[in-house]
Amino acid sequence: MSTSADLILRPATAADCDTLLQLIRGLAEYEHLLDRVSATPEKLRATLFGERPAAEALLAEWQGEAAGFALFFPNYSTFLAQPGLYLEDLFVLPQRRGLGIGKALLQALAALALQRGCGRFEWSVLDWNQPSIEFYQAMGATVMPDWRICRVTGEALQRLGAAAFAPEK
Repeated sequence: MSTSADLILRPATAADCDTLLQLIRGLAEYEHLLDRVSATPEKLRATLFGERPAAEALLAEWQGEAAGFALFFPNYSTFLAQPGLYLEDLFVLPQRRGLGIGKALLQALAALALQRGCGRFEWSVLDWNQPSIEFYQAMGATVMPDWRICRVTGEALQRLGAAAFAPEK
């Protein structure tokens, strides 16, 4: 899957886990969340390329070097009764921005969503990330003002999950 002489988009493979982790760390640094990264190449290999892959990734290479990535997975819309595609992360190295790499990744994922019969393609963006918000809107995305992400992790996830098996009081 190539888009120009300088830019190649391709599915990531298990051999790309070190590169993916470097890009993930770059994204986390941009989002001021580097301290929250606990991913390792081994964890990526197991969860992305193991027996039951949890997600897929596209790797963007500019002139033969890693320049960005998109990590995505299927979701489902009960309202549409159709599958969807959820973009978990999109990142382009700062020195490679403005070359059309982010746009090419979004276009490739939109084409993949259509090929897979998806009724929607969606993602989240941090509310302070105005450059990305404007970029996404220019690509035709609607920023959903009334929706908030709910997340349960760590000890709270342990407690919530354990409650499913606890006897009622």
